[in-house]
Amino acid sequence: MTPAKIVLYDGVCGFCQGSVRWLIERDTAARLHYAPLQGETAAALRARHPEIPTEVETMVFVEVMPGDERVFVRSAAIFRMLRELRAPWSWIAPLRWLLPTALWDVAYRAFATRRYRWFGRLEACPIPPAELRARFLG
Repeated sequence: MTPAKIVLYDGVCGFCQGSVRWLIERDTAARLHYAPLQGETAAALRARHPEIPTEVETMVFVEVMPGDERVFVRSAAIFRMLRELRAPWSWIAPLRWLLPTALWDVAYRAFATRRYRWFGRLEACPIPPAELRARFLG
């Protein structure tokens, strides 16, 4: 069975790894599941959703509902992830409506193009600790 809320991330990006750790620490209800964009889960989702980029320049949020899957990329994905967390983090999600998505995405892309330079690139996607492995998909 596919988890209801999946975060796709760049498995070798230092910032993305830190972001996943940050989300896990704040997702006390354990609603979110994680899969690297370089993995099998992302490939299977990409086959159904061509809007999921093949490049690993963005985080993606996939919401699985009975008979439907919704895909959010770039800033929309970030705001969707925040919505799943407890307050005060969920309170940030409505800020999405302060600016058009295109403007949020300009800032997102500017950051994404520099993230390896600023936060490094890992040799491989790290293996999650045993207590968190159930929340990680291949």
